[in-house]
Amino acid sequence: MHVGVCTINLRLPQSQSLKDKRRAIKSVIDRVKNRFNVSIAEVGLQNSHQSAVIGVVSVSGDQHHLNKVLSHVVTFVEKAHSVELVDYEIELAY
Repeated sequence: MHVGVCTINLRLPQSQSLKDKRRAIKSVIDRVKNRFNVSIAEVGLQNSHQSAVIGVVSVSGDQHHLNKVLSHVVTFVEKAHSVELVDYEIELAY
């Protein structure tokens, strides 16, 4: 069994309040959940208006498949209109 963890740092340049930010993050999280079979949540910078950290986790029997899924999630988030991808990190464990 392999576990993959992806940490994604985002910037929300159009967010003027925490309410704006949470709406944008919720939209991204819901779209990722609906498209990919992963667990995802906001895990950092919850009180910052224009920054966020989301964590994505998946489990698979195949390491290559796991890396591919997490890479697709990053690409999907990068194309989201309401957020800008600043940085990401993918870690795979056995």
